[in-house]
Amino acid sequence: MSEPKIDLDAAPPHHDVGQRNLRGGDARLVAAIALAFSIFQMYTAAFSPLSSLVTRSIHVGFLVLLAFALYPGWREGRRERVPWFDWLLGATAFTLGLYHWVFETELILRSGDPSPADLVVGSIIVILVFDACRRIMGWALPIMCGLFLAYGLLGQYLPAGLSHRGYGFDQVVNQLSLGTEGIFGIATLVSSTYIFLFILFGAFLEQAGMAKLFTDVALGLVGRTRGGPGKVAVVTSAFMGTINGSGVANVLTTGQFTIPLMKRFGFRAPFAGAVEATASMGGQIMPPVMGAVAFIMAETLDVSYLTVVKAAIIPAILYFVTVLWMVHLEAGRMRLAGLPPEDCPNWRAALFGRGYLLLPLVVLVYLIMAGFTPLFAAIAALSFTAIMILGGSASRVFNQTILRIIFWIVIGVAASAFFKFGIVPVLGVIAVLLAVNIVQKGGRPTLHIMHLGLVEGAKSALSVGIACAIVGVIVGVLTLTGLASSVAGLIVDMAKDSLFLSLFVTMIICLILGMGIPTIPNYIITSSIAGPALLMLGVPLLVSHMFVFYFGIMADLTPPVALAAFAASSIAKTSAMRIGLNCMRIAVAGFVVPFMGVYAPELMLQSTDVVAIVYIIFKALLSIGLWGAAAIGFFHSRLSWPERLLGAVAAFFLVVALPVTDEIGFALAAVFLLWQGWRWRRARRTA
Repeated sequence: MSEPKIDLDAAPPHHDVGQRNLRGGDARLVAAIALAFSIFQMYTAAFSPLSSLVTRSIHVGFLVLLAFALYPGWREGRRERVPWFDWLLGATAFTLGLYHWVFETELILRSGDPSPADLVVGSIIVILVFDACRRIMGWALPIMCGLFLAYGLLGQYLPAGLSHRGYGFDQVVNQLSLGTEGIFGIATLVSSTYIFLFILFGAFLEQAGMAKLFTDVALGLVGRTRGGPGKVAVVTSAFMGTINGSGVANVLTTGQFTIPLMKRFGFRAPFAGAVEATASMGGQIMPPVMGAVAFIMAETLDVSYLTVVKAAIIPAILYFVTVLWMVHLEAGRMRLAGLPPEDCPNWRAALFGRGYLLLPLVVLVYLIMAGFTPLFAAIAALSFTAIMILGGSASRVFNQTILRIIFWIVIGVAASAFFKFGIVPVLGVIAVLLAVNIVQKGGRPTLHIMHLGLVEGAKSALSVGIACAIVGVIVGVLTLTGLASSVAGLIVDMAKDSLFLSLFVTMIICLILGMGIPTIPNYIITSSIAGPALLMLGVPLLVSHMFVFYFGIMADLTPPVALAAFAASSIAKTSAMRIGLNCMRIAVAGFVVPFMGVYAPELMLQSTDVVAIVYIIFKALLSIGLWGAAAIGFFHSRLSWPERLLGAVAAFFLVVALPVTDEIGFALAAVFLLWQGWRWRRARRTA
């Protein structure tokens, strides 16, 4: 019996449950602030009228203002309107965000010797950023940053080995909020440039219907295969990861459709939630628009964003192949079929009808591959998206196809002037298209899409931006006190010069820090501490940072505090702990691939030896296949415990990469496959 027709448009839009549900004047005022924030970011990115520190300071001011307006100070706080004291706190934060602009010259002249006013302003900024973070993300990250702040102020009283020489209150405040070493450090620089524009880019495409295009294509491609609903979730999340690097947002967006669909077709609720959570978190490592960490990594290591993308591409593909394999095996174990053909749209028709939405993504990929900076590529892709959306509506002025073709040729030629004459010609094109849509009948819905994209983009940037700001407290204290070097030496001593033990300790640190701390601060803390330690053991910096990056993502899937699992549990209507445990089974590649990447950097394209790259990819696929069979307990039929143990041991030897381990791994893998082949032939003879 076929299921009823699937209507993606009927799926409720995702909403951050912690936000206020504002109405009336407060809602309009918040929308106006978010709109102003987006316009400010686009203007500064295009024309750079302000110094970098001033841009960062105003960026944080906008973030904290919106945070106080959108998030109540406590769980029982008012949610229909913003109380006056939250408006006052937000306005104070924004006003203090202008302090670096108004007194820019004076701050430079008295750098290192702050005045009493500087100390008051700096202290209030730190306090307000802490409270904004608490409202958005809970207590875990502010407590962690508070411990580092306490270390900066009181660390001289700790035992030898961890203590520092002692720093005054003025030195700590100066480090954290008056220069570019703390709250306004590299993370905030990246948030105020690349990250915000890429989030805005994704918001525009989502408003234009990209999510439905991705889902229709996924349904058409894999919906009818075994375990089709689960594979649709994986493919859709992989597609969404190309435009949106936020895992939790992906869960709340695509999960509203995919999780109920998987449950309807027989997948257990914990497994359905885990598939969506695992696949969505993989979006942070899926080029071209990876998570915010990728931009921070490129800036920290002083390498091009393309270098980070190249290192991530093969592990990202392996990650999603693993999740697909796990879904396939689970569906086989539970004897689940795919979706009925009538419920699966034609993916070619979907591409033909709305494939034009992919053009901005093509522009973005081309510019990054051509060597342009991420900032330039983001501005170009964002401008192209605006022109595409506005132009699609404006072209309806012409009734004849030939006139529409001429119209688009003219628009394309005018927009291409961007590469020679900068942003001004493009702004002219956008202004003309805006005017046409204002006066044209039917143009208002298009303007509404643009407005929603700008507003929702600013709101979506809140959690990332605030995390980047508050984690500057940790970076500032580490830089001021030299704690990172001390801990790095401690890790090396603890591991006794063993690379595997150092990697294992680093993994545990990442997973522990991930208990309630988002990927960005997790990466920054761990890379600052473990990066130097792994470098001492001969691991290239890019590889060690990618290792930390991956386990920062795994932390959001690992109980007891798995943010992605909690997001999925609200949709799957089941325990977040059970979802998290299933995530660990499904995301086995996330635990295996980073270790393989360290022992064989060819996996991250850190070699030009094509044979070595092909070999390590084949070995990774074989290892992942064996891990999956062992974890699910199914291959072509259910596996006994000795068979599962054999598969797991073979996979382990393929990962370790010590002398002779590959040979042992391949031999055990051959035994496993021959055993399964013998069972399959015997089952066919007796059938």
